[in-house]
Amino acid sequence: MGNTIIEKIWEKHVVHREAGKPDLVYIDLHLVHEVTSPQAFSGLRMKNRPVRRSDLTFATMDHNVPTVNRNQIVDPVAKNQMDTLRSNCLEFDIPLADLDSPDQGIVHVIGPELGLTKPGMTIVCGDSHTSTHGAFGSLAFGIGTSEVEHVLATQTLWQAKPKTLKVEVSGSLGPGVSAKDVILYIISKHGVKFGTGYVIEFCGDVIKNMSMEERMTICNMSIEGGAKASIVAPDDKTFTYLNGRKYVPEGDDFLDNILEWKQLESDDDAEYDNAIEIDGNEIAPMVSWGTNPSMTAPVNSRVPYLSECDTEAERKAVQRAFEYMGLEEGQQITDINVTKVFIGSCTNSRLEDLRAAAEVIRGKKAAAGVQAIVVPGSQNVKKMAEEEGLAQIFMEAGFEWRESGCSMCLSMNADIVNPEEHCASTSNRNFEGRQGAGARTHLVSPQMAAAAALHGHFVDVRNLAAVEV
Repeated sequence: MGNTIIEKIWEKHVVHREAGKPDLVYIDLHLVHEVTSPQAFSGLRMKNRPVRRSDLTFATMDHNVPTVNRNQIVDPVAKNQMDTLRSNCLEFDIPLADLDSPDQGIVHVIGPELGLTKPGMTIVCGDSHTSTHGAFGSLAFGIGTSEVEHVLATQTLWQAKPKTLKVEVSGSLGPGVSAKDVILYIISKHGVKFGTGYVIEFCGDVIKNMSMEERMTICNMSIEGGAKASIVAPDDKTFTYLNGRKYVPEGDDFLDNILEWKQLESDDDAEYDNAIEIDGNEIAPMVSWGTNPSMTAPVNSRVPYLSECDTEAERKAVQRAFEYMGLEEGQQITDINVTKVFIGSCTNSRLEDLRAAAEVIRGKKAAAGVQAIVVPGSQNVKKMAEEEGLAQIFMEAGFEWRESGCSMCLSMNADIVNPEEHCASTSNRNFEGRQGAGARTHLVSPQMAAAAALHGHFVDVRNLAAVEV
């Protein structure tokens, strides 16, 4: 019997194994940001321990970074966290993409962008959306602060070997349907717990045809389905993306790496603990209407009726979501008005995402009463978007063009959604209060967010050309 890519990477990284206990796994790359690391560094200092492999550690600032006047940090908590990270990196000799660095950005954007992320690696970060890096054929997952300290001290981590789940997305996607719609559709169909206990391997024609940016979006949101991590086998698209990036070997070394990376693909006779099949032809542009990502529906449909709930627990959850979101049962998705639009986050802030949104709004104007902000995922994305003229398109349409950072994805900086305000957001979570106290978040693709900004309510991007004629 053959092995899955998940099993191949896992077995290669096991340092120590005992029956009935978690494995001790070697970590190839440890990504650090300002929010989950201060206590970990304090723990090292109290125990007089060095960082075991500072050369395999990389830090950036992203969660608390202001996207306007980024060098004027007025929030004392944010300033303290960033000052602390700066001093910790200096003391422990850890590379840092500081606020003034051209490499600064959201940690899950700059990892792949700089070539820190490579196939076959184990990657951890004190951030739940570390699964993003699995798009490159790496085993990447989020860890807690105590685990951050353990990795800093030992470059290893105790982990129970996960089960494997194969999610095959076959067929093809129709016009206007994006990677964000694919993952929202999967979660809406199978729930927020379908991946619990598993690492997911995404495969099938739809995944193969996706760009690396799209695969990152899919892997980013896999944890919203309960998975520990997710992965896509590396292929020629992966190798082309990585070629020439800052931390990727060059010449013959790169070619040797490709030969090794090609061996990672799951064997034809590999067996998985579970499998799910998805027909890509059935997927439409999606909009979340509730307070977790499974509460999502196609834009050309409606929110449910309470009578359609299968259990009393489900009925109560839907009823509470209606109350929090200010919606009525059976309401059409296109009847939901928005006054905030956020294009950004580690899910959808890459150059390709910004291109898709800009194409929708080119030559048009945001609707009256709508505040739309665009936050590139890194300083490099910002620079390229400005050089391409994308920033100008956004600004001419009345959108705000910001500096790189996590921004409105979570209410940990100055960018928040006001109470009871509906926001079309390209981020990854729509929990109560995620974007601000009382904020009403609707998860959508960049194209759908841009279209909502133009109309002040959700519209089907597949019909947008006909609507505008």
